[in-house]
Amino acid sequence: MEVKNCRKCGKMFNYVSGPQVCPACKEVAEKKFQEVKEYVREHKTASITQICEDCGVENKQVQQWVREERLVFADDSPVKLSCELCGAQIRTGRYCDKCKKETANNISAAGKRPEAPVSRDRRESSSHKMHTFHNG
Repeated sequence: MEVKNCRKCGKMFNYVSGPQVCPACKEVAEKKFQEVKEYVREHKTASITQICEDCGVENKQVQQWVREERLVFADDSPVKLSCELCGAQIRTGRYCDKCKKETANNISAAGKRPEAPVSRDRRESSSHKMHTFHNG
């Protein structure tokens, strides 16, 4: 365990993993997230700019919550995101469902060992015995 300074308030805290933010600042951020989440639920047609102004939160923070898939916009919301791979319209996250599946399949396929092909020569010669020659 390391001791680090909080990126928000500067206080020292025992850092384990994740963002370098102290427990008190994490709690404040979580309360702000719940406030924004409720606002988005009640104001389905609000823009990100309007959300930021009305809730007193930075655009960067809202974008982070959306990319982490913590904040989801309604189908009729004017907020439109683009899949980072194919550009399709999405409501939350970084990738559309199609790209997520393709990426997962590619990762799964990369993790499998390909079967080594048995060469034709090897199969034919497997029934033959090895011969050794001795000089003299």
